[in-house]
Amino acid sequence: MSADRGKKKRYGKLKRRIKFHLFFQMLAVCAILCVQNKDTIQYYTDTVKRLYEEAQDIAAGMDEGDFKRELSGTVYAADGTVLSVWKDDKSGVYIPLEEMPQAVKDAMLCMEDKRFEQHRGVDYKALFRAAVALTKNRGEVTQGGSTITMQLARSMYLTPEVSWERKLKEIFIARAMEEKFSKDQILEFYLNNIYFGNGYYGIGTAARGYFGKDLAQLNTAQLIYLCAIPNNPSRYDPLVNGENTRKREALILEQMEREGYLSKEERAAAEAVEVAPEKGTGPERNDYLETYATHCTVRTLMELSGFTFQYKFPSETARRAYEEEYEVRYENCRRLLYTEGYQVETSLDPAMQRQLQEAVDRELSGFSEVSEEGIYTLQGAAVCIDNRTGYAKAIVGGRSQEQDSYSLNRGYQSFRQPGSAIKPLLVYTPMFERGYTPEMTVEDGPIPGGPRNVTGSYEGEVTIQHAVEESINTVAWKLFEELTPENGLPYLTEMEFSRIRPADYDLPTALGGFTVGVSTLEMASAYGTIANDGIYRSPSCIVRILDAEGAVVYEADRTGKRIYTEQAAQMMEEVLQGVMDNGTAKPVKLAGRFCAGKTGTTNDYKDSWFVGYTQDYTTAVWVGFDIPKKMEGISGPSYSGFIWKDFMETL
Repeated sequence: MSADRGKKKRYGKLKRRIKFHLFFQMLAVCAILCVQNKDTIQYYTDTVKRLYEEAQDIAAGMDEGDFKRELSGTVYAADGTVLSVWKDDKSGVYIPLEEMPQAVKDAMLCMEDKRFEQHRGVDYKALFRAAVALTKNRGEVTQGGSTITMQLARSMYLTPEVSWERKLKEIFIARAMEEKFSKDQILEFYLNNIYFGNGYYGIGTAARGYFGKDLAQLNTAQLIYLCAIPNNPSRYDPLVNGENTRKREALILEQMEREGYLSKEERAAAEAVEVAPEKGTGPERNDYLETYATHCTVRTLMELSGFTFQYKFPSETARRAYEEEYEVRYENCRRLLYTEGYQVETSLDPAMQRQLQEAVDRELSGFSEVSEEGIYTLQGAAVCIDNRTGYAKAIVGGRSQEQDSYSLNRGYQSFRQPGSAIKPLLVYTPMFERGYTPEMTVEDGPIPGGPRNVTGSYEGEVTIQHAVEESINTVAWKLFEELTPENGLPYLTEMEFSRIRPADYDLPTALGGFTVGVSTLEMASAYGTIANDGIYRSPSCIVRILDAEGAVVYEADRTGKRIYTEQAAQMMEEVLQGVMDNGTAKPVKLAGRFCAGKTGTTNDYKDSWFVGYTQDYTTAVWVGFDIPKKMEGISGPSYSGFIWKDFMETL
């Protein structure tokens, strides 16, 4: 009997402790909500109760299989054929905790959750700091306070939404998880499910993906290098930001020595090893359609989770904060592709993709120089969109090569100076809205401190029509000065140009002189706006998303929004037709068909652009070196224009 009473006493203490913790959590949340000016205490208690009950429902169905599950997602082309499968076959490496190297366990506990063995799912000291920050920032979550258990609960059972409600539910699930599983089980689940970037979930998968070896075959330096990634898989991506990965590796080694996990000698030995992913490793990326479809799906899931995309910012601090949140949300949503079994219907056309790829390869076939990695140094990118819907139909991110994978999709990931191709979007169409017409004249003459024309000569009074046809710099500069950058740049941010910076609010931007640049996808979508009488549709390829049970979770609305007046867009189209008939794009005019377009060449001849459209399709093409340098013989339409013509003639 005494033993039973002892058990009951201990059980009673445990229940009282749990109740106290729950009361503390409810009290903290109510205080936070009061700061946010919520209506009544009843609302607070009802919300907490609801979240607790939802967490208990999740906990009731929890089992070990949740952490070893696999649901394949499938991406379909416009014709119904399968483009790719998001199957986590790469992450089929599940490693029991007893087989995990000690350095991995030590590194994760040292950096992610020092009090893992002491707390019961929630570190109240860390949570209190986060709650104080939350209160100070009027409900904005700026500090995590998450334990390993909470991180696991969030990644496995919750959406990427950032809110106090999600945080509280995460706490409830984490506590239930600690009641149901041992510490060793939780750590094992965590190490096998956290994201290591590039489609790799679990450290065993990451070991094979980045080093081509089993985890047990890696040395201490390589193990710590892998442990550097999950804190922010984008920032510490070994394939893109290897320098950042190495810096965090050094930070972890320093912390491990400080905490007593490594001796001074062991740390020095690990630091002496130069670590980098082995050549030929990394995720297999089948083609540019797959990478773009993945990107669009992730962004759609971000939108569904409540994320708001931004394209202009009040300050650099605000921009950096947004980009950090974007990275976190992006990686959280990317994980869902491999675990939720989504079926994604896209607008992408494999036949058009082959034709566009062949056009890029054919026109650039005379350039055979390659980098140390074996990649062609002269590159190209091209994007084709459907004018009626704004959907992407084909996207080429580089020249075809006998490589194991595509590491960069330049169609949407590279940002370059657009040269004169930006003038219709930023200068002329906005000025047509303000009363100018193609027949009106402007003085083409020297501008003190301003630009020179490519020809080095000036023509005096010229019509706007002629100025666009011959890409006269002085006329664009004068009109942009009258318009002002403050009135011109918002046209681009409204069309979701994502790399506009404060320094771009200056006159050289009229000629394509941007701080960062623009993408081929952005240019195609913007010219598609002119083709569509001034109505802009955000570029995407996602038509519909269904969940694993076949229920529709997203269906695209392609209504669009007005950027330019219909009259201004139609006047610009008339001018762009003249560029094809009489101007710099005459060599690439399509015989017997309506077409409109504009060339673009940067002053230093490092970038060549052509963007043009027919009744049905708009295609943007960029040609240049990945590491910018001068190209010879690229005035006028050049290679980019002939790629455009080569492709458009097939449609």
